[in-house]
Amino acid sequence: MFELIGEGDLRPSAQRVADRAGVGIRTVFRHFDEMDRLYAEMTARLQERIGPLLANAEPNGSVAKRARDLVGTRCDIYERLGPYKRSANVHRMSSPFLQKNHRSMVRALRADLERWLPEIEQAPAGVSNAVEALLSFETWDRLRSDQKLTQKDAREALETALDAVVTASLRGRG
Repeated sequence: MFELIGEGDLRPSAQRVADRAGVGIRTVFRHFDEMDRLYAEMTARLQERIGPLLANAEPNGSVAKRARDLVGTRCDIYERLGPYKRSANVHRMSSPFLQKNHRSMVRALRADLERWLPEIEQAPAGVSNAVEALLSFETWDRLRSDQKLTQKDAREALETALDAVVTASLRGRG
């Protein structure tokens, strides 16, 4: 299932999962008798891949440099996470696990934003909320999926927008 979603099949059927794994459909259901268990397994695998990107990125330099570096880190993460996040969004309303996981991700990304740009905590609420929305997966996904931008162009769009906010609101704070 992990491979199928990674290849862009956001709702692979149990039969497709069984076929890819080379097992019978009953085996799939026996191993993952409830979908939230499967989602938990996939989340653990994703965290192994994405966790180091967050942990190894160290903020340093001016506010403008840290903002650019943060955009780069988020773009790398979102590009790798994209198909899995899109699939999770399709199933989130019917899955308590995915709902909880989504809330946890939003909190973790906010904490990461504050780690990179601690000045954001002193900014007006409208600025900090706008920056958080700007750096969200949903914004990245819109640029990549709806607006059909390349990775490079999507990153440039985010860097430009964040630089405008930083220039207008944060530079004198840090």
